[in-house]
Amino acid sequence: MRMELATEPGLPHAASEDYAAMAAPASGLGGALVLLDGVTPPTAPDGCIHGVPWFVANLGGALLELTVSRRDLTLPQCLADAISRTAEVHRETCDLSHQRTPQATVVLVRWGADARPPVARREPVTAPVPPPDATVGSDPAAGAAASPGHGPEPAAEGAAGLLEYLVLSDSVLLLESFGGRVSAVREASLDEVRRRARSRPRAERAAYIESLRNAEDGFHTAAADPAVVSRAVTGSLPFDRVRSLLALTDGASRWTEVFERGDWGELLARVRAAGPGALLEEVRTAERADPLGERHPRGKAHDDATAVYLAR
Repeated sequence: MRMELATEPGLPHAASEDYAAMAAPASGLGGALVLLDGVTPPTAPDGCIHGVPWFVANLGGALLELTVSRRDLTLPQCLADAISRTAEVHRETCDLSHQRTPQATVVLVRWGADARPPVARREPVTAPVPPPDATVGSDPAAGAAASPGHGPEPAAEGAAGLLEYLVLSDSVLLLESFGGRVSAVREASLDEVRRRARSRPRAERAAYIESLRNAEDGFHTAAADPAVVSRAVTGSLPFDRVRSLLALTDGASRWTEVFERGDWGELLARVRAAGPGALLEEVRTAERADPLGERHPRGKAHDDATAVYLAR
């Protein structure tokens, strides 16, 4: 099994707010992947004395431990427990009710013969392979509509066991079948908020988006409230149907989403051929060619970028 990871901070010598880890337990029962993209804090106080790098290190470490050692738990349960555990570490010193308390986007993947199928009532995506470039919301009805012909029951387990996944906010998980079909698993609430923001005067858009962070009709990230797991896109499929997978923070997925260098299939093919490090270098080249964001508008000229690749 090929397992590769590449990560770069947005600026040289700056602390990265991404976290990435993979594990292949010695028991041989499978493996796990954790990818977090910490949300850059505002210049104003955010109620926490620790900072985003500290937060993602603690949340990510808890997630890796739980997804590997507690295979009796579903991925949403692992995320909820990790959020609660991390919150307890700094509840006495920090204001965890602050809207900008440290937080992160999440991609979790777990595979192996003893992986647990998701609880259908809570997780919307359980089709054997999501449709190409699928964007699935947290509504079970939306998941069913995106996967015609498949009901809400968990995917049948193959000889190699199940692959489970969870995606929260705007990081991306690409899944490739042995037939070469590439599907993008995304959680679309931030896309919808940005679409609504475009109807407002430009000077008001950033504040409007910020007002909807972890709000009922807005978008959600992992902060201090474990209930956020209900907003994630989750699902499972037989692991023996998966040729490869690629998890991307938005600093890496901008290869497709911002710079339009190719579609998801072409992005995955590039990583397969040259590795995730080559993908990040191409992103940096595109950023340097448009430093002011005139041709390719984006929130940051350079962003932390991480890509995690698994192939069989």
